[in-house]
Amino acid sequence: MSCQLFDRVREDNPDFHSKIMAVSSELTQPGLGISTQDVERLTACINIVFHCAATIRFDEPLKHALQLNVMATQELLSLAQQMQHLEAFIHISTAYANCNRRHIDEVIYPPPVEPKKLIDSLEWMDDGIVHDITPRLIGDRPNTYTYTKALAECVVQQESAKINVGIIRPSIVGASWQEPFPGWIDNFNGPSGIFIAAGKGILRTMRANNDAVADLIPVDVVINLTLSAGWYTAVHKPKSALVYNCTTGGINPFHWGEIEHHVMSSFKRNPLEQAFRRPNANITSNYLINQYWILVSHKFPALIYDLFLRLSGQKPQMMRIFNRLHKAIGLLEYFSSQDWEWNSDNMSMLMSQLSPEDRKTFNFDVRQLNWPEYIESYCIGTKKYVLNEDMSDIPAARQHLRKLRNIRYTFNTVLLVFIWRVFIARSQMARNIWYFVVSLCFKFLSYFRASSTLTN
Repeated sequence: MSCQLFDRVREDNPDFHSKIMAVSSELTQPGLGISTQDVERLTACINIVFHCAATIRFDEPLKHALQLNVMATQELLSLAQQMQHLEAFIHISTAYANCNRRHIDEVIYPPPVEPKKLIDSLEWMDDGIVHDITPRLIGDRPNTYTYTKALAECVVQQESAKINVGIIRPSIVGASWQEPFPGWIDNFNGPSGIFIAAGKGILRTMRANNDAVADLIPVDVVINLTLSAGWYTAVHKPKSALVYNCTTGGINPFHWGEIEHHVMSSFKRNPLEQAFRRPNANITSNYLINQYWILVSHKFPALIYDLFLRLSGQKPQMMRIFNRLHKAIGLLEYFSSQDWEWNSDNMSMLMSQLSPEDRKTFNFDVRQLNWPEYIESYCIGTKKYVLNEDMSDIPAARQHLRKLRNIRYTFNTVLLVFIWRVFIARSQMARNIWYFVVSLCFKFLSYFRASSTLTN
């Protein structure tokens, strides 16, 4: 609680930490591993539960994902039913829980399988068997994360007759927009790691659809909507669980191609320290083109750099970094290559229920979001809060980028001379082809120059 995140809270209330009581818990244990004394304390005083705990790893083994995302939710709901003063239970899901559909309404869809039956069935199976049958179980969903989050929504719905529940479905959660300050982020999750890899010059190509909506949602928007939903659920006590699709695509869309442009521009203005290469990532939807650039711009430079490290007596590391990067990007390809349509009527309804003052304090109106400004703040946030780099070092970082540019120009010139000397200069046919291509280029240039003169 000493980090920058709480600076504004500390200014208003220096002793705010005294209001917070930590409770030891373990999601994989029966009863969540909460002691009897803590259970008694919680059941006597809690008014609202915000259930945010989950594994967000896309490649989590199914058994573990079930335990953390579904069984733990069941355990917490059981504890919530014992709470004497409980007014609302708010569950954080994901907008991609039903990503096997193209249009997603604010409803809880029938689960792919009854959660209890699946849990009972997998209980006696060893991990190898579960691993083998996982693709058949998750079906047309891309991973165990989206699959188990869909099951968790069903578990929450089953208890909605006993307690007041609400479900928040955020899309791709990114850095803060306004609170506690623009650009706050403290991890490599989601797009943050990709932005940093692009800013460092490590990421050169990514497979995505330039025209697909990149449904980023700032973390403070998610929090403000969650708090507002907690208030509305407690006060108005809806008869059934209300679902809130916390997304931007249908209200204020921004596309992957636009993200690429603004991220590259931001990191050229505010470069990261000790970049591997100048920021210059490109997005393509073509598999073969992407594989070509992976070979030319990722693997080949990594091999050369690792060879240099070996020769200088250091441990090679670049190929390992690229392999991890390719794995992370591969897990995101499903979400960066296609579009979804999310209904957001409940989000709009909730906004209309807030007073003008509350609407300002708990702002989740993404229509006000200026995407270029947000991406700029996001990139600077990764530099300041994830990599802990000082903004005063930007001139030195820019100088480093200029040095990398000069190295690149020199390398390309040497490579061109080498190709000429070894391949073209020694072959009459290669020289003829070379002269033909060069003369063709000059003819095109002359034609366009002449056309331009006539137009003027």
